Amino acid sequence: MEESKLKSNFQNSFAKLKSYCESENFAGWDPYDGMNSKIFQALPLKHWDLARLAWIQGFKRSPINFRKILLVPKQHNSKGIALFLLGYCKLYKAAENGNVDFGTKAELLKHINRLTKLLLSMKAEGYSGACWGYNFDWQARRLFLFEKNTPTVVATCFAVEALIESYEITKDKHVLDTALSSSDFVLKDLSRTNHGNGLIFSYSIKDGNNTVINASLLGAKILSYSYKYTKTKAHADFAKKAVIAACELQEKDGSWIYGLLPVQSWKDSFHTGFNLDAIETYQLNTGDHSFKGYLDKGWNYYVNNFFEPDGKPKYYHNKTYPIDIHCPAQVIVTASKLKQFKIEAELLEKTLDWTIENMQSKKGYFYYQYRKGLSSKISYMRWSNAFMFNAISHYYLESKL
Repeated sequence: MEESKLKSNFQNSFAKLKSYCESENFAGWDPYDGMNSKIFQALPLKHWDLARLAWIQGFKRSPINFRKILLVPKQHNSKGIALFLLGYCKLYKAAENGNVDFGTKAELLKHINRLTKLLLSMKAEGYSGACWGYNFDWQARRLFLFEKNTPTVVATCFAVEALIESYEITKDKHVLDTALSSSDFVLKDLSRTNHGNGLIFSYSIKDGNNTVINASLLGAKILSYSYKYTKTKAHADFAKKAVIAACELQEKDGSWIYGLLPVQSWKDSFHTGFNLDAIETYQLNTGDHSFKGYLDKGWNYYVNNFFEPDGKPKYYHNKTYPIDIHCPAQVIVTASKLKQFKIEAELLEKTLDWTIENMQSKKGYFYYQYRKGLSSKISYMRWSNAFMFNAISHYYLESKL
């Protein structure tokens, strides 16, 4: 694709997305927010695990959005706000270099300050360090009911990275101190399990969910940020053990399964991207580059197995559909983190162009999933729009470097 055409394509796309998200005040629906329904909360079914699971999955899988008629409100989501904040920080860095297509430094700083304040206000209370959860109850299989605001390492890690990016711009010490306190959440509130020569951090404060590789690596990522600013050796040591366990779980071809349970044995695109991002962040923050071989092998597997020749992103290594919007978004962010943007420029261009063409509404928002049959074209603020906002902000900054 000609450079001028691509530039026009992605900048027009992003302008529409940015306008849409700002007009919605960054609040919206989520694939997993079904239990926020005022109708469901009035029913006795809310006390039955199978009913909760069926209700959530029904909302998540349906290509038709029933949220208005079932009284599910649009709300802010902490991970979504973190992603928007990360995106605005990238736009600010672009503006520092004189690239102000999406706002001047002063205009972008207003968004950064406002989103930072909002993210801080969404912090879960009563834990050893700063942590964040989601704005809805959700049922993960029959075993786990995560009540609203139950903190997870995933939401917390995105919040930590966003707050640190915000601090680097605003130099607000309170923001940095809050972000760094999340290391206490990881070490004191999450459980951890020895695995091989390393360890695995749990997904949340609930027992029994210490099997997810990318979640454990996000715990390592949080600790590596703490080490970068505090030089607390124990934080680097624990982070390294989590990275060791994840690398020992990497298969010979560079791939990772999602988790250790039999029902978690799939290999998918965006969680692979999360793994690579987290390991590289650990290396950048600690100066320990001993895992480069695993990164190189993982990156090669990622770009060679999750994308078709026309740039179409695949969900699984052996199956394309349903194409989740996370897949094209995450490869841009991971390529930026791993300094692969220019090397993989053709792939990223094709993937972004395919995504804009096939997964963006004329109103500006991005769709949740693209399927062979009936696609889910519902606008989800965290899952779809925040991820693409962050991704295209990265793309804009990288394209200007």
